[in-house]
Amino acid sequence: MAKRNKLIYRSALLLSFIGINALILMGIGAVISYLNTGADRSSILHLGVTLEQVYLPKTSWAPPDNEGRRIEQQTLLDIKEDYLRAWYVRAVALKNNDPYGLDDYYTESMRTKMKSLINQNRLEDLTVNTTNLNHNLHLDFYSADGKVVSFTDSAVTGVHELYQHEKLIHRYRDITTYRVVMLLEDGFWRIRHQVALENKRTSKPKTTSHVEWQGKDRISGINYYPKSQPWALFDTELDSTEIEQDLMIIKENGLNTLRIFVPYPDFGKASVATEKMERLVSFLNLADAHQLKVIVTLFDFYGDYSLPDWTLTHRHAEAMVQAIKGHPALLAWDIKNEPDLDFESRGKDRVQDWLREMINQVKSRDSLHPVTIGWSNPQDAELLYEEVDFVSFHYYQAPEKFQEEYNKLKKAGGNKEVLLEEFGYSSY
Repeated sequence: MAKRNKLIYRSALLLSFIGINALILMGIGAVISYLNTGADRSSILHLGVTLEQVYLPKTSWAPPDNEGRRIEQQTLLDIKEDYLRAWYVRAVALKNNDPYGLDDYYTESMRTKMKSLINQNRLEDLTVNTTNLNHNLHLDFYSADGKVVSFTDSAVTGVHELYQHEKLIHRYRDITTYRVVMLLEDGFWRIRHQVALENKRTSKPKTTSHVEWQGKDRISGINYYPKSQPWALFDTELDSTEIEQDLMIIKENGLNTLRIFVPYPDFGKASVATEKMERLVSFLNLADAHQLKVIVTLFDFYGDYSLPDWTLTHRHAEAMVQAIKGHPALLAWDIKNEPDLDFESRGKDRVQDWLREMINQVKSRDSLHPVTIGWSNPQDAELLYEEVDFVSFHYYQAPEKFQEEYNKLKKAGGNKEVLLEEFGYSSY
């Protein structure tokens, strides 16, 4: 019996030894695989998400004409990715007053400076929200050993909010040119040196020239949703025959314009889904076939407006405008439906800043079609009237006061054209 127990004991020890070594080898193999295939930089970033989900400024490299070694395209891509991640980690650190994550994208000397700034902000109970809207990169030097790179980042548009004791005390924009040095360490490009060569403050974004609203005197339309599936206009399951029948009825009743709503989450947010865009184009084709014009309302079901989210909404607007700005059925852009309903929860100034930015983004990519905002009431429709091409509002107030409110809005809006987009009795 004792001999049998001894054999069992030895067998258990042997199996344990084999098991432990197998686990060690698996761990080593995983590390080697991780290093050979390229580290998961989103996990290194401590985000749990990819960079494409959090920070997408417009970024480009100028054609390389640098001193030193010729650089490979993949290396340029790696530098760009780590550089953008460094900016995002910096923004998170300043927002939270926590240096967590800086070690992976900044060398020790840069980390020391940034940690000092964070500590000072903590003492003064200051927090900073910041983002950059673009990066224009030009390579200046690439070392022979491939471990040092110097480049210029020109005319970077930054947007910044300063809070003290959780109250906004200052908001500003600037345009800055940076000289940057990065070192390749442990497979990652880290910022060693970053200095502003030129910096100038700016105010709100410059709005491009206004567009004359053609056909404004003949507008008579409807806010369109499919009758059987109101929220499924861009779903593949919806039969286009039903839409065609709806459009025929609309046309037969003397209407000539449709207002539709593009849901931001459903369309893929920053990465617009191809199949959704194809459904939108198909709808515009049907509208055009029935001689109907379309006002496209963007950013439905969107409600963030925060600075870290701006570059994502930029990419969404860019994709939408580029895809359909040349379509003959397109009449106008409505930036967002009833954004004033978010004033209380998101902050009036924050929402208006985002609206200004989106107006500028759309108009910079489409100079032919007018832009408006679908305000929930005539009082709020007085806001940003200088930015839009025509003023739009909704009316669910007392019918007997409509003419009075309309006249006030017309006067306050600088006599711009006014469109009543929605009206009726509120069901709330």
